Amino acid sequence: MDWNSDQIKQRLLVVCGGVAFFCALQNLPAVAGALGWVLGTLSPFLVGGAVAFILNVPMRAIEAHLPSGKRRRSLRRPLALVLTLAAVIGVVTLAACVISPGVADAVRSITRQLPAAINRVQEQLAALETWLPQLETLAADIHFDWKGLSEKAIALVRDWGGGLVSSGGVLIGGVVSGVSTFVIGLIFSFYILLQKERLARQGRQVLYALLPETWADRTLEVLRLSSRTFSSFLSGQCVEAVILGSLFVVAMTVCRMPYALLVGVLIALTALIPVVGAFIGCVVGALLIAVTNPWQAVGFVALFLVLQQIEGNLIYPHVVGSSVGLPSIWVLAAVTLGGKLMGIAGMLFFIPLCSVLYALFRGFVKGRLEARGVPAGKWREP
Repeated sequence: MDWNSDQIKQRLLVVCGGVAFFCALQNLPAVAGALGWVLGTLSPFLVGGAVAFILNVPMRAIEAHLPSGKRRRSLRRPLALVLTLAAVIGVVTLAACVISPGVADAVRSITRQLPAAINRVQEQLAALETWLPQLETLAADIHFDWKGLSEKAIALVRDWGGGLVSSGGVLIGGVVSGVSTFVIGLIFSFYILLQKERLARQGRQVLYALLPETWADRTLEVLRLSSRTFSSFLSGQCVEAVILGSLFVVAMTVCRMPYALLVGVLIALTALIPVVGAFIGCVVGALLIAVTNPWQAVGFVALFLVLQQIEGNLIYPHVVGSSVGLPSIWVLAAVTLGGKLMGIAGMLFFIPLCSVLYALFRGFVKGRLEARGVPAGKWREP
C-alpha cells in the first residue's frame, strides 16, 4: 500500500504522541512538578484573564449605553472600564456598610449578655455541690502519671512553637505572593479589557496560521460558545443571588425578625456559590439571631428551609439553568462534581463547563443521528 506524505506525517505524529504520553506516565512526578511551576509562573496572567472575563460582563453592558460618536469613541472604552470598577467598588462598599454595623451590634449584644451567662454557669456549678462526694470518690480511684503528662505537654508545646514560627514565615510569604499576584493580574486585566478587540484579532490570526482552516473554525466556534455560556452563567448567578437575598429581606421583615437587611445581604453574597452557598449564610444568620432570641433563630431556620426549597426548585434551575442551557439535573451534577474536585471554585466553574460539553455532545449526537438516517420517531418518544 502506497502512503503519501500527509499520511506518513499523521502516522509519525500518532507514534510520537504515544511515545511522549508513555514517557510522561513513567515520569509523572516530574511532569506534575513542571506543570506546577508553569502554572505558578503564569498565575498572574491567568488571574488577570479571569478578572478581565468577569469585569467584561458588566463593562460590555455599560459600554453599549455610552454615546457612540466619532469624537467620543476613543473615550468609550476607558470610561466604561472606570464606571465598571466604580460599580464593583460601590457594591462591595455598600455590602460592607450593611454588614459591619450588624456584626458590631451582635458583638455588643453578646457583651451585654455575657455577665448573665456567667451567672447561669455559676448557678449550675453550685447545683453540682450535691454530687461532690460521689465525684471525690471517683477521683480517688483514678490515678494519673502527672510527671509523664507534663513532659509530653512541654514537648508538644515546643514542637508547636517551632512549627508556628516556621509556618508564620510561610504564611507571610504566601500572603505577600498572593497580593502581588492579584495586583499584577488586575493590571494585566485592564490591558486586556482596553485592547480586547486587538487581542481577539491576533488570536484568530495565530489559530489560522497554525491550524488547518476547518480546525480553526471549529476552535473559534467552541470558544464563542464557551464565552457566551460563561457570561450567561455569571449574569444568571448574580440575578439569582439578588432575588434570594430580596426574598429573605422581605420574609424576615414580615415575620419581624432582627437583622433582616444584614442576613439578606449575607445570603445574597454567599449565594454566589452555587447551591450550597446559601446554607453558609443560613448558619451565620442563625447565629446572629440566636444572640437576640434563640426561638427566633429556630424560626429563621424553618423560614430558610422553605425559601431554599422555592429557590432550589423554581428560581435556580430556571434563572441559572436556562441562562446556560443546562437542565436542572445536570446543574446539580455539575455542582456536586465540581465541589468534589476543586471545592468552591469547582462549583463555580463546572456549571458553565458542563453546559459547553452538553451543547457540544448534543450537537455531535444529533449530527450522528442525521448521518445514520435514524428516523426522529425512534428517539423522540420513549
